Amino acid sequence: MFYDYVDCGAWTESTYRANSEDLARIRLRQRVGIDISQRNLSTRMVGEAVTMPVALAPTGLAGMQWADGEILAARAAERFGVPFALSTVSVCSIEDVAAHTSRPFWFQLYMMKDRAFMQRLIARARDANCSALVLTLDLQVQGQRHKDIKNGLSTPPKPTLRNLANLATKPRWCLNMLGTKRRTFRNIVGHVEGVEDVSSLAHWVAGQFDQTLSWEDVRWVRRLWDRKLILKGILDPEDARIAATTGADAIVVSNHGGRQLDGAASSISMLPAVAEAAGEQVEVLFDGGIRSGQDVLRALALGAKGVLIGRAFLYGLGAMGEAGVTACLDIIRKELDVTMALCGITDVAEARRALLEARAPAQPEPRLARHA
Repeated sequence: MFYDYVDCGAWTESTYRANSEDLARIRLRQRVGIDISQRNLSTRMVGEAVTMPVALAPTGLAGMQWADGEILAARAAERFGVPFALSTVSVCSIEDVAAHTSRPFWFQLYMMKDRAFMQRLIARARDANCSALVLTLDLQVQGQRHKDIKNGLSTPPKPTLRNLANLATKPRWCLNMLGTKRRTFRNIVGHVEGVEDVSSLAHWVAGQFDQTLSWEDVRWVRRLWDRKLILKGILDPEDARIAATTGADAIVVSNHGGRQLDGAASSISMLPAVAEAAGEQVEVLFDGGIRSGQDVLRALALGAKGVLIGRAFLYGLGAMGEAGVTACLDIIRKELDVTMALCGITDVAEARRALLEARAPAQPEPRLARHA
């Protein structure tokens, strides 16, 4: 059930599939006769030095892919030299991750009706020395994901016969989970009056996502948070223009990995228009469908300064724990490095639209062209 939680989208999953399919349609321009012996993948993301323009996206329930998953992913990101973003609905708490890392990490915030809790959560992120707050804007209501319903993935999870039989084939996962005390949403349980266990948490969460969320709420968060502010979930040029007026430092072009509005445009198809609308006022990051170093370069060529990966690192985490996250990052780094070389690029900051290959007239126009 936890693999399906990661590897699914809303309803028919058309937007989930389009995210990666539209990226794959973009062709890279092969260049030769260029000295590529000295290549540089390091750059900056939202003011931070990074070894490559990739960050680990905030993902809920990462601690159910592998015991203490958020801690393990954060440690892997720290050693690799890339940012890690912790979700509000993580299994490990802000304090858990801070106690096991030395590099400041990002914290992702969902806007909830309990504004006093929001203020305390922001203060906890500040006390943990988080360097950036990632405010997610596209989850006022939750999209329906059929696989979660089929698997009974709820809060608390329903122990169906199918799930119990499946768990019996995963003794290593079960032993790891038995060996940790972190098996609930520790950013919330014990920090809200009346929420002391999973059952009371379910009742609280059900009524907390705030459908009144507006740009004024974004400005309210900006006044409370004196460090870098990133707005995630921007998919429309008009929203990008408004976001640039809120005092945010960066935006993330994202459709929530196809997990919210099924039928929405792919993230990559909207990136050029959103980046143009944002201009130089805010840094543009990208999220949605990144599975390789080639995908990273495609996003950079179309206007992103960096990308976020979610499913890619979760696959590694679920397979091999901390070592799996490191392996994922290493694969992407190697692919990015080799792809840059074959495109005649020696510095990742040189990625630009000119490195994309023009399609032959006989070929169908990519979906990207309709939004550019």
